Amino acid sequence: MHTPQLTGPFKQVVTLANLPTKGPITDDQLQVVPNAGIVLHGDRIVEIVDFEEGTKKRKNVFEMEGDYVAFPGLIDCHTHICFAGSRAKDYQLKVGGAGYQEILKGGGGIHDTVQKTRAATLAELERLVAGRATRHITEGVTTIEVKSGYGLNLADELKMLEAISRTSKEYLLDLIPTCLAAHVKPGEFDQADEYLDFLVNNLLPQVKQEGLSNRVDIFVEDGAFDVALSRKYLTQAKELGFHLTVHADQFSSGGSKLAADIGALSADHLEASTDTDIKHLAGSNTVGVVLPGASMGLGLPFASARKLLDYGGCLAIATDWNPGSAPMGDLLMQAAVLGASQKLSMAETWAGITFRAAKALDLDDRGSLMSGNLADFIAFETTDYREVLYHQGKMKPVAVWKNGRLVE
Repeated sequence: MHTPQLTGPFKQVVTLANLPTKGPITDDQLQVVPNAGIVLHGDRIVEIVDFEEGTKKRKNVFEMEGDYVAFPGLIDCHTHICFAGSRAKDYQLKVGGAGYQEILKGGGGIHDTVQKTRAATLAELERLVAGRATRHITEGVTTIEVKSGYGLNLADELKMLEAISRTSKEYLLDLIPTCLAAHVKPGEFDQADEYLDFLVNNLLPQVKQEGLSNRVDIFVEDGAFDVALSRKYLTQAKELGFHLTVHADQFSSGGSKLAADIGALSADHLEASTDTDIKHLAGSNTVGVVLPGASMGLGLPFASARKLLDYGGCLAIATDWNPGSAPMGDLLMQAAVLGASQKLSMAETWAGITFRAAKALDLDDRGSLMSGNLADFIAFETTDYREVLYHQGKMKPVAVWKNGRLVE
């Protein structure tokens, strides 16, 4: 058995511990421990201590030279980083004024990504996921949710989920797989309900049997799946033992109310949510996940993050990293810019990309630095924690620990 190791010193450790999971948070509620060290044992945190005092009690010390501030590892609770191809051509058309339907008719849009992802081999997809996830972890993201949804048939949805699973195991990354086969109706089916029935009867049982995911998502939107069909599908998925999440209120209302009513872990997007929608969501146990990267990529307003908090809701922030609407994938930068736009306290912004994002994934062992949690933490070269968001994403971590191990 290895003895516990003391790592530090850190000028400040921002623990994000003992904060509310819902509603507003003020910066004076943050626990900022000065001149601290983090005691690790295996992949877990033992305690946060005064570093100098800790060195008197422990012989196993990893001593760092320089000035650093530590935070919990970041959590991106909504991504689509399993895909092949590029939509740069679509982006050029989009910023030039072309509409979504126009791009779709020209052979672009999601169906272009579906075609390229279907053509990719399992090994190619694994390599692509690993590359994007590795970039994420070097930028401080230690847990990454990853959706399928560009296969839209039995073989290719399973291939995507297998690529996510293999990447997670081979590269020791925490990738949380979500089955988003109900992304849009593929051309092979005439009716949306036919396709959803196919997923329930054929794909979801196999996903469950092979242990490829315990999460199901659906895009509730005009042009994808309406509320009634989505409710039936989610109910059936829940009966099969899946946790639920919903692409909700991106362009029209209805999805977030469904998510709250059916007991989904999260409702994600919320750009089109009405005041009534936000109040209803805030009164539930469903986490509201806002995706500033999609707003940036589409040139649309941000979701009403401030209102969700003020109404007492749980707010998480994620990238929506995908090849179409959100190709940037920089969680820290997007959260910082959203925070400035929506007047979020620094505490609220950090909560949205740490422990509240963990709640959206039903994970209670990460997102804050406290005894018993995973030793996922990141260090920035500064003496003042406020500098990180002040630089709006340009200050990146200089060191990342995942499961107690320093990532090389």
